Amino acid sequence: MYSIQRVYIYQHQQPAVLIDRLWPRGISKARLSTVEWIKTIAPSNQLRQWLHQNPASRYSEFCQLYQQELCQPQQQQALQTLQQLHQQHQQLWLLTAAKDIAHSHVPVLLAQLQA
Repeated sequence: MYSIQRVYIYQHQQPAVLIDRLWPRGISKARLSTVEWIKTIAPSNQLRQWLHQNPASRYSEFCQLYQQELCQPQQQQALQTLQQLHQQHQQLWLLTAAKDIAHSHVPVLLAQLQA
């Protein structure tokens, strides 16, 4: 089972993986020292910045473009790493700094992981 949580309220449940491309603002690396960071699983900087210019009208297209990115070799390797961690621990916390998780990369990633 994958559990989603904002990184800002994370209370050191184990194990956890940060799935954002950028390190969360205001969080020290020491605070998340037990958390693995797989930034290659997140949307590219170009796609992320494009979405943030107009999130309301671009979200559905963003989802399609992000799914295409997840088919690339580097992202496939990151997906395998996440799946292996999940198999090892049965429960895996996916951490994100996104304010609106439902309209972020997280639902697309979750659908890919559960496919």
